[in-house]
Amino acid sequence: MKIAILGAGAIGSLYGGLLAEGGNEVWFLDLWKEHLEVIKKNGLIVQKYGAKRIITGIQAAVSAEEIGPVELVILLVKSYASQKALKENLELFQDNTILLTLQNGLGNIENINEVIDEGKIIAGVTSHGSTVIAPGIINHAGAGKTYIGELTGEHSSRVKKIAALFCNAGIETIVTDQIEILLWEKLMVNVGINSITAITGLKNGQILEYLETEELLEAAVKEALAVARANGIYITLDNPIEYVKNVCKATANNQSSMLQDVLHKRITEIQTINGVVVKAGKGAGIDTPINKVLTNLVVAIQNNYNNLER
Repeated sequence: MKIAILGAGAIGSLYGGLLAEGGNEVWFLDLWKEHLEVIKKNGLIVQKYGAKRIITGIQAAVSAEEIGPVELVILLVKSYASQKALKENLELFQDNTILLTLQNGLGNIENINEVIDEGKIIAGVTSHGSTVIAPGIINHAGAGKTYIGELTGEHSSRVKKIAALFCNAGIETIVTDQIEILLWEKLMVNVGINSITAITGLKNGQILEYLETEELLEAAVKEALAVARANGIYITLDNPIEYVKNVCKATANNQSSMLQDVLHKRITEIQTINGVVVKAGKGAGIDTPINKVLTNLVVAIQNNYNNLER
């Protein structure tokens, strides 16, 4: 299958690399020219648990014109950049092109739908952890299942085909008819980890080493759970707080994507993670003071990048 990875950062590079190993024609589409040039020249180096391998055969471009129409677009740009990235790369799309978003946070589908017809969109969640070490080098810090589903909940032939394609590439993937619930459950993880690590500089597992940050995790997730219920979303997890803590343990040595953004002085996805909990809570009459503080602190850090030494 001809696939474009729109946003070849840590997770985009990981999925693209695995799909290329699985025999697909994979194109990385990104504005980070140095990363793309190293991959074209030397291949993508994937480190995992002390071992490393090189994935070759990945193609790369900075514009959709170089690629042309594809069968599958995997959208992994930051959520705030979705519309701009799609508008600038419409050449990727033809009548039968599918768009799969694996982005963090909530509100992505609505943003995408302002540019791309809803009938083309499939949503998914990933529990893989990945970090960019240097141009052309990533560290696969944690593995897990990927869930994908139609917005209608239908187990369509196209979503089954993509799941099979992913599984063939070593990406364990399950088709779900509850993608909205799973997006909220993934939000719980991001709410409990990302902003705290971005503010403190801690790795995921270190959150549980300090009483103060562990209490923040618990309070932030508890608020998000209340907001979900108030909006008619009934989380299937037996204990969401313990679930998030287990993710911390499973990805203990990983730097969250938001921490990576702060370290590189990039705009974060705070507004579609903790910020969306605050917004949805306000609409439902639920107070979210912890998520409000976490959101404000990350925004303050972003606004003060020029004066920060980290």
